[in-house]
Amino acid sequence: MPRVDLVVSSPVSKSVRAAQLCGMFDVPPRDESTLSWKADVPIEDKPWSVGLIHGPSGAGKSTVARALFGDRVDFPLEWGGDAVVDDFSKTLSMDEIASVCQAVGFNTIPAWLRPFAVLSNGEKFRVDLARRLVESDGLVVVDEFTSVVDRRVAQIGAYAVQKYVRRAGRQFVGVTCHADVVDWLQPDWTFDPSTGAFDWRSVQPRPAINVEIRRVSKREWARFAPFHYLTASLPGGARCFELLVDGNPASFIASRPRPSTGVKGRIEIEAACRSVTLPDFQGLGLAFVLIETVAAAYKARGLRFRMYPAHPSYIRSFDRSKRWRMTSRPGRVRQRGKSGKIQGAPRPCATFEFAGGPDHAAADALL
Repeated sequence: MPRVDLVVSSPVSKSVRAAQLCGMFDVPPRDESTLSWKADVPIEDKPWSVGLIHGPSGAGKSTVARALFGDRVDFPLEWGGDAVVDDFSKTLSMDEIASVCQAVGFNTIPAWLRPFAVLSNGEKFRVDLARRLVESDGLVVVDEFTSVVDRRVAQIGAYAVQKYVRRAGRQFVGVTCHADVVDWLQPDWTFDPSTGAFDWRSVQPRPAINVEIRRVSKREWARFAPFHYLTASLPGGARCFELLVDGNPASFIASRPRPSTGVKGRIEIEAACRSVTLPDFQGLGLAFVLIETVAAAYKARGLRFRMYPAHPSYIRSFDRSKRWRMTSRPGRVRQRGKSGKIQGAPRPCATFEFAGGPDHAAADALL
């Protein structure tokens, strides 16, 4: 059984200022300052995927983590490429990079093409996690986990990480002073160096979030357009829908009708043409909640609903779902311009049709 038995000592300064400070606060004179930790950490007693070392600042979390896991803690990463995708190991395929970025909620394609230095703190947090997870074998330990990001980003990021780690059969340990990530990271064990308390936990559902879906005008697209990987414009006739989390816009989808191939002028299919989730909310599956609600609403009106995902991970997610049926496998599809001519570079694409049931309440609210 691993055991923490550490003593960290440092000499006390004999400078004039140190003497003045001791005098001001009546600090007893001593030659050295000593901190110690003793505790059993039985992480070898059971199989586990996710661990958490937490406690107040100055509790010795980083010291304990390095005693337990050595150079696994925050192994150095180099950044400096013109795009963050160039910073990933050259041994990785683009599909592997895309999959791990999507898994941790770093799924804004334009951000993949920017250098690390210009990313937001939330984006840096997620892509740093992605590299650590995909470029290491087995255990990953991250010190100051979620410390530099907004707490909502921290919680969603923690949830996305644990989901990837468990699915991939890996091990992850977060080291943090923030207790608000516990219910989202759902660690199999926790250790608090300040008290020496080690606890095994059972994995539980993540905390509930309050969502609202509404029909919106095209003006709302401006908030989401910078994060869409194809274009900042909306096609004519697009109908727009938005998902909010605790009143904050989080995900967006636009669709437009497609004429039937049978009777001229008859509309049988509603097709998604834009789908975006804002970076701070990626990793919770909110896009699927929005898409499937809108699809079920259209089905209640007698219309078939189709999606045309190009992202490999997105395609796999649709393919795993029993509520979607693939009608066209990924291929090389080009965009048509206003003139009807084929324009733009080819891109891999699949076609999925909604196979779930109708939602008449959603149809009444949204359509």
